[in-house]
Amino acid sequence: MPEIVWIVEDETDIRELEKTVLEENGFSCRGFATAGEFMRSFQEATKKPDVVILDIMLPDRSGLDLIRWLKEKNPSIGILCISARGEEIDRVIGLDLGADDYIPKPFSPREMVSRVRAVLRRHQSSPPPSSSILQWEGIRLDTARFHATIDGEEVPLTATEFRLLAILVENPGQVFSRENLIERLWNNEKAIMDRTIDVHIKHLREKLKNYGSCLQTLRGIGYKLDRPQGIRSSD
Repeated sequence: MPEIVWIVEDETDIRELEKTVLEENGFSCRGFATAGEFMRSFQEATKKPDVVILDIMLPDRSGLDLIRWLKEKNPSIGILCISARGEEIDRVIGLDLGADDYIPKPFSPREMVSRVRAVLRRHQSSPPPSSSILQWEGIRLDTARFHATIDGEEVPLTATEFRLLAILVENPGQVFSRENLIERLWNNEKAIMDRTIDVHIKHLREKLKNYGSCLQTLRGIGYKLDRPQGIRSSD
C-alpha cells in the first residue's frame, strides 16, 4: 500500500506540482488550499496521512499553529515544512514545534521527494529500544505505546523527542555526539543539521521539568543523561 502524503499549500500551481511529482513517485496524495479544509478532512479521515507537507504562510492560519495542532492530534506524524520564509528562526521554530524537516522555496521536486522519503524512514525504520519499558529515576517511557511520564505525570513528546529521550534513558551516563544521535535517529541523513539536535534537546529540557538539568551538554563533545555532579539520586 502506498504511503499517504497530504499537502497544505494555497498556491494552486505549486500544490498541483507537488501532488503530481509525488504521485509519479508512488505516493498517494491529497491537496488542500487552506488549513481549515485540511483540519476538517484530517478529523474525518479514517486513514491518516503518513507525512504532511505544509506551507508556513497560509491564508487562514499560520503553518506553525498547524504544526502544533497536528502534534497534539498525532505526535508520530511526519511533517515537512515548505515556505518562502527561509530565515533560520522560522526553521528553528518549526523544528521546535515538532516538524521533521524544512525546505525553503524555491526547491527542486527531486529534493522534495527525497526529503519526504527521509521523513518516512525516520518514522518507520527507527529501531525500537530493547525493552518496552525504559526508566531512569522518575522518567518512564513505554515504547510500545509511545507514552512518557515524569514522576507519574504524562508528558506529551513528539516522535523525535521520544526516540531521542529513549536513547538517553536506555544509556544513562553515556555521552552521545550530535553526529551519533543523527545517525541513530535518522540514519545519518545528510539533510539533517546539527542545529536540529540542539533544538530537540532544548525542547526536551523544558518538558523534563525537574530533570531538565540531568540532560547535560558537554561542550564540543555531545550530550548525556546523568545527575549533575554533587546532586544525589532521590532513591
